[in-house]
Amino acid sequence: MIEKVIIMGAAGRDFHNFNVYFRNNPRYKVVGFTATQIPDIEGRRYPAGLCGEGYPEGISIYPEQDLVSLIKEHKVDLVAFSYSDIAHVDVMHKASLAMAGGADFIIIGATYTMLHSAKPLVAVCAVRTGCGKSQTTRHVCDIIQKMGKRPVVIRHPMPYGDLTKQIVQRFSSYEDFEKHNCTIEEREEYEPHVDRGIVVYAGVDYEKILRQAEQEADVVIWDGGNNDTPFYHPDVHITVFDPHRAGHERLYFPGETNMLMANTAVINKIDSATAGQIAQVEKNIRRFNPDADIIYAESAVTADTPEMVKDKRVMVVEDGPTLTHGEMAFGAGMIAAQRMGAKEIISPRPYAVGSIAETFEKYPQVNQVLPAMGYSQQQIKDLENTINQCDCDLVLFATPIDLPKLIDINKPTLRIRYEYQDHSNPTLEQVLKKRLNM
Repeated sequence: MIEKVIIMGAAGRDFHNFNVYFRNNPRYKVVGFTATQIPDIEGRRYPAGLCGEGYPEGISIYPEQDLVSLIKEHKVDLVAFSYSDIAHVDVMHKASLAMAGGADFIIIGATYTMLHSAKPLVAVCAVRTGCGKSQTTRHVCDIIQKMGKRPVVIRHPMPYGDLTKQIVQRFSSYEDFEKHNCTIEEREEYEPHVDRGIVVYAGVDYEKILRQAEQEADVVIWDGGNNDTPFYHPDVHITVFDPHRAGHERLYFPGETNMLMANTAVINKIDSATAGQIAQVEKNIRRFNPDADIIYAESAVTADTPEMVKDKRVMVVEDGPTLTHGEMAFGAGMIAAQRMGAKEIISPRPYAVGSIAETFEKYPQVNQVLPAMGYSQQQIKDLENTINQCDCDLVLFATPIDLPKLIDINKPTLRIRYEYQDHSNPTLEQVLKKRLNM
């Protein structure tokens, strides 16, 4: 008997699980995806051309709030949970909804959907969104290049546009960002690598992506998203921890899985967390994954002209996902503003318009800083208008890209950069060389 399935996702892990686990599997019939976390991704279809046999019209993508009605309407047998950075208790609330509706509820094993690479592979993951994966990935690439090898980065999926055009995406220039109509979130992840001369792959079909990337890589680097587990079997599994959210490494899915699977644990933000927070994270690592190498790192914050901040009324713009489903109330920009002597941090909430105002309503923990949301042209315009309406002396941008190049700002701006920095021995380079035996 064929089982009817709904895959719960957020336009990433869900598509990968379908491709690897459900596609062309005669045991299952996927009747739909549900979508959450990312604005305006529901209402689309997973294209027939990506579905394999048995889906001539593709697969519909519904809002997650329709889950219970979909189970009843389609007489669903199985709900497969397939997205990341969600509290353990909330996963079980969703399981309860599925079970009450008459469906089984599963989480597919992390290693079951990992593909094997013919090249050495380093995975950079985390226990929460916003721990510092991106800067750690950049440092890993620097180390690989220093070793005389060519790294190629494969980024966790962010396929928010036309999926038929995003099966395999390759980024090596700014023209590629325009070609693929990249959102702000995508550019934040790709642009810093391209600036270093490193090729980045992303898209929808991660088997095809891997095989193409292997053709030009000495070492493949998996640049994880949220706190998801890798799509590939890693030779080195790096998991980044954020002591500002000490204890979350045991409270969020699948971040705890990354903690348990890692052979290399990076405790980041040592320079801004308290000794107690750092000790709590270290204790959990040593208790639950005693074989992992522990590395202490700083998230070094810099600016070209930090004197611009002193005694100014400042609006801070931070990385969007870190504040939203990462649940942080602040990021590197707030830390920089305080260190550089800002007179006052101006809350963006009173000036928010359109979808930015909706973001503040949805994420009440965000109050003093502005998340750099930009999943559509309208949202980018809402972000621009929110900033331009703010009564402040200076806008401090702590986003991975130079955001003022994408939007027109009517007041002075300053960009904050943050990079990986080893705090003590062992360094990431020492551990990476040992683990890769290079």
